[in-house]
Amino acid sequence: MADSSTQSIVVAASPADIAAVICDFPRYPEWAAAVRSIEVIEEYEDGYASQVRFSLDAGVAKDEYTLRYEYADDISRIEWRLVAPSALQKSQVGSYDLVDNGDGTSTVTYTLAVELGMSMLGMFKRKAEKMIMDTALKELKRRVESSKG
Repeated sequence: MADSSTQSIVVAASPADIAAVICDFPRYPEWAAAVRSIEVIEEYEDGYASQVRFSLDAGVAKDEYTLRYEYADDISRIEWRLVAPSALQKSQVGSYDLVDNGDGTSTVTYTLAVELGMSMLGMFKRKAEKMIMDTALKELKRRVESSKG
């Protein structure tokens, strides 16, 4: 399995507000730059998505893949894994952990492990993971904070 990378950001919102944005998959193309389209394939009985198909275009990297999601009862943890290998990925496992800081802000911790179908030097892979995570967290923060206004 691939090594995982972790990064955190503080967002001026409650964990529930952040989880609402994370779980609103059909709206990702509105705020996540690389996401071209999303299709919720399956849902749990409570209405949360269990399988989501993503179509990404990040310039040099284009991919289509399906993730299976699981949620903590209080939605403080949202985790996923790749259902089947894609054009670029052998595996992907990730999670968002949401912690209320008690001051109107929350800390979002993003953990991601991706095993690519092609070989990539470790140094470049780490840099790509950091860029993906940094972009995802900043876009999430911007979306959550702007939707609160």
